[in-house]
Amino acid sequence: MLNMMVIGSNSFSGASFIDFALNQNANVTGLSRSAEPVHALLPYKWRDHQHFHFRQLDLNNNLHEIVELIHDIKPEYVVNFAAQSMVAESWKHPADWFVTNAVSTIKLHDALRQCDFLKRYVHVSTPEVYGNCSGFVNEDFPFNPSTPYAVSRAAADMSLRTFHTSYAFPVVTTRAANVYGPGQQLYRIIPRTILFLLLGKKLQLHGGGTSTRSFIHMKDVSDATWRIMLNGKNGDTYHISTNEVISIRDLVERICSKLEVSFEDHVENVGERLGKDAAYHLESKKIRRELDWKDDISLDQGLNECIAWVKEHVETLKLQPFDYIHKI
Repeated sequence: MLNMMVIGSNSFSGASFIDFALNQNANVTGLSRSAEPVHALLPYKWRDHQHFHFRQLDLNNNLHEIVELIHDIKPEYVVNFAAQSMVAESWKHPADWFVTNAVSTIKLHDALRQCDFLKRYVHVSTPEVYGNCSGFVNEDFPFNPSTPYAVSRAAADMSLRTFHTSYAFPVVTTRAANVYGPGQQLYRIIPRTILFLLLGKKLQLHGGGTSTRSFIHMKDVSDATWRIMLNGKNGDTYHISTNEVISIRDLVERICSKLEVSFEDHVENVGERLGKDAAYHLESKKIRRELDWKDDISLDQGLNECIAWVKEHVETLKLQPFDYIHKI
């Protein structure tokens, strides 16, 4: 049985990947700084998994305990989803983003590089490091981060390049387009839109929703991450994306249509967020060519799944925080 550790196990991406990994018969230890949230927000809780173990540990405050645990269980693979991840909020407390995403993360990397039992470290990064882009960009596109969040992530990414070059550290890096799916936190645009429309709450659309994104279902991302973890080339970066691009306004309009409500009656335009990139679109030819991956879930199919999930858990979800809560 493959033995692995997932850091950031309470995140939507982390919890969804754990569910996927457990279905591949892996033994998974999950770490997160917070206690596990409600089951509706933890996809790995939706099935009877027998080989998952959760530990509440924080990269910023419990690094020593994390390193001890790593040496105790000796995971062959470590996948790190942990990060301070909100773009707009990173302007309010920029130092906190650097503490987590750069300083503590690089300390973890320095400990991991000394683990001779580690076969592969998967560093889950972000396309935000590229800044605002035109057209589709490949994995060699230069960094041009435009927010404290993006700069903090770029710092860890660049540090890992030196670790691979100098120590032959077995790292692979992933950058995915905008992920979505059942179980996602309510401050993200798709679950937030669905829940607000069902509850009759007014949805704010920043900048009129003109920015464009590529949305990819988390099941497709988990499949890609698994393939990269097992068969990716050390030192390389892999983009995970669809080829479909949609504006945020058109996305919200599509959800309104599916729920048979009026866009004009339920949505109001507000000012754009500071430093928000108008577009970043990832070319994903590399992973398709090298690892025989493809995205299988269309946006319409994925949105229908999300709507069904919100409707099933609406009584629980309406009691959860609608907005991001900053922790450090």
